[in-house]
Amino acid sequence: MMVTSAGTGGAGATMSPTIFISAGEASGEHYGALLIEALKKRLAAAGQTAQFFGMGGERMAETGLERVVRSDDMAVMGITEVLRHLPRIYREFRKLKQSIRERRPDVAVLIDFPDIHFKLAKELHRLGVPVIFFVSPQLWAWKKKRIKLVQQYVRRMLVIFPFEEPFYKERGVEAEFVGHPLAELPLPAISREQFAAENGLEPTRTWIGLLPGSRPKEIRDNLPEMLEAAWGLEELELRGHRELGDFEYLVPLAPTLNAEQRAAVLDMVEELGCGLNIRLVEDARAALLHARASVVASGTATVEAALIGNPFVVVYRVSAVTYAIVKRVVKVPHVAMANLIAGKRVTPELIQHDFTATKIVQQLERLLPDKAPRQSMMKELKAIRGLLNTRPAERDWESGGAIDRVAAITLDELGVQLGVELGAASPAPTEETVHL
Repeated sequence: MMVTSAGTGGAGATMSPTIFISAGEASGEHYGALLIEALKKRLAAAGQTAQFFGMGGERMAETGLERVVRSDDMAVMGITEVLRHLPRIYREFRKLKQSIRERRPDVAVLIDFPDIHFKLAKELHRLGVPVIFFVSPQLWAWKKKRIKLVQQYVRRMLVIFPFEEPFYKERGVEAEFVGHPLAELPLPAISREQFAAENGLEPTRTWIGLLPGSRPKEIRDNLPEMLEAAWGLEELELRGHRELGDFEYLVPLAPTLNAEQRAAVLDMVEELGCGLNIRLVEDARAALLHARASVVASGTATVEAALIGNPFVVVYRVSAVTYAIVKRVVKVPHVAMANLIAGKRVTPELIQHDFTATKIVQQLERLLPDKAPRQSMMKELKAIRGLLNTRPAERDWESGGAIDRVAAITLDELGVQLGVELGAASPAPTEETVHL
């Protein structure tokens, strides 16, 4: 392969490297879209371009990813669910591997989604493609034997929680805490009145967020019990909480859901929540900002709720088979990431058999009134935001953002691979040929 450029970077360069980027879930897909934008911006500043291909959702496609596989065709979870969809998953996985073999990218960025991405990392490593893994799988909680896969196939592990960096470094992995992208986002600017107007809500009512997850199976498993809890909350006024007024329930829809999946959510709400004031909304962060409290399925949304400062209850349910296996192998004291970061139980966790409408109502009844339990949780959540925004002062980072840092590391790795400087200003160009 021969790449000709007008100098090592700088205006006039004709180099167009190929970058493989892959994300399989709503949160990772969001980061992937931001990363493509950050890479394009850095390259454009130096008069360069790149080609992006891989796996992602609509947002990544809109930012310039050539999608070989759609992320929503691969995003299933739970042992029994994976087994049901195994033929499709295997077919799509083979398409990804084939695209990698045919196009031989110059660098690869794999975002979370370890079950698929560790297999891709092995193939990329075999082809000599440097692998950057962004957003660590939770190896510190379970499946620690997978650390061998990271040691063998991953060039650099970029983590978003501060305690993950020493975990990897102690095991010989080149790792770096780049910060959490969500911790750097400003609070949504939309006012309560504007959010109400856009979503047909009544701003004087008490809003409760119901966040069942981003995958169809998660929604099917979690939303019915949440709606049952909403019926229970309607009785709070009878128990002396008249100051809360009428309730209105916000159910954010993940952007990775297609039209059919969204229709299924609406059908579920109309069937199980008929008679309740429920609104399906698009902006989960705005819903969390303006809700009085929320019920949140374990996952990235719990980090969003913590960072926004919305008092919430964590819930989750998987199949009996999956739960029996996970219960034996998970070695952490908490399920919610907010609690793991804090090192203590900040937000209630209602998992599996504890995930009942009655227990949700009991926990929310403590958090809704402006009393000690609510104030205490809001104080703890503010401390968590500070932890995720903390960065070692001795590091001379050229950008304060996590995504920008990942982009800089990607271009650094790409430049090493190609033998040129990428994404930064450089001296006056001279004609140069790079042989690979």
